[in-house]
Amino acid sequence: MATVHRWTGLEARALRFALRMSIRSFACHLGVGIRTISKWEKLLASTEPRQDTQAILDTALARADSAAHLRFDAFLAGRIVSVAHGLPSGGPLAWEYESWCDDLDRAAVCLSRQDFTFAESLVRRWLGRFELSGLDDKGVYLYARSTALLGDLQRDQGALLGSLSAQHSYASARSLFDRLGIPRRVAQLDLSLTVIAEMSGRLESAAQQYQSLAGDPRLSRRDRARAQLWVGTALSKSGSHAHASRVMLAATKEFEDLEEPEDWSVAHQKIALAHRGAGDLPRALRFISLARSTAATDTPMQRVRLETAHGHILLSDAATRDDGLNILDKAARVACQFGLSHQLASIEGIRAKEKSA
Repeated sequence: MATVHRWTGLEARALRFALRMSIRSFACHLGVGIRTISKWEKLLASTEPRQDTQAILDTALARADSAAHLRFDAFLAGRIVSVAHGLPSGGPLAWEYESWCDDLDRAAVCLSRQDFTFAESLVRRWLGRFELSGLDDKGVYLYARSTALLGDLQRDQGALLGSLSAQHSYASARSLFDRLGIPRRVAQLDLSLTVIAEMSGRLESAAQQYQSLAGDPRLSRRDRARAQLWVGTALSKSGSHAHASRVMLAATKEFEDLEEPEDWSVAHQKIALAHRGAGDLPRALRFISLARSTAATDTPMQRVRLETAHGHILLSDAATRDDGLNILDKAARVACQFGLSHQLASIEGIRAKEKSA
């Protein structure tokens, strides 16, 4: 088990990294001020904690699990070597980059299951650990990926605009990818920002931007097809249902060629809503039935979206109105359970229109 004869800011920082804590959480863990931790981080080996704080650090290290002890030893050994050879010492080591990548993959899986709390914990533990100015290009890339993933999380929770929103996170990630010279990632963030514009009601500008991105060579064929699908979504929301159906049908054929079953199913769901908007209920029911029977995933988000669309279509016919309300009630309960506030707001909006009709 690792021991420290005399703690300096260098060893304290190694312990923070080993425990995978941000500066704030490490300060709380030790019971010291954030300024104290920041001073250690800045001065490293040239500062020593007070005697009573030395004992606190001893206890924190002793109580750490075996994996944290291994990370502490590896990080501290690497730092000493880098200082001895005059190498840059501000950024994380290679093993930390691997851990960072692993946690981003885990966060993406959690996000797909709408486990927002753990996904956010995995992302923020890295965003809070390093100063962006001290990272090399690989670190900046991981920081940008983390920020983009945080944007996805905020979008799914309905935090669209403002300083702590998907729009802010996407814009920050886009700036970093642009700085790194990665055009595909920049274009993907442009697509994500356009989704936010559409979700926020800026339908005309969103449709125009989607149309531009649908032919953008920086994007993959799948992303271009998704942009085309979302052109139709924006058109449908603005009332151009017939045009939207034609545009989305072309995107559906592209997904079929690409063998993308999830996108294919989502496209049928959106086409169903366009036919509902145009008053063609038989086609709407046919397309929503296809979407429900071919859904490639069964995540809470996809269930809520599908059932919301199904319920909305059933509400359009007096004979199936009660069935539609029951389906919307079930979808609302799932949305509440998993914190899908944007979807819940959509359901409440449908209910409100139904009551006023």
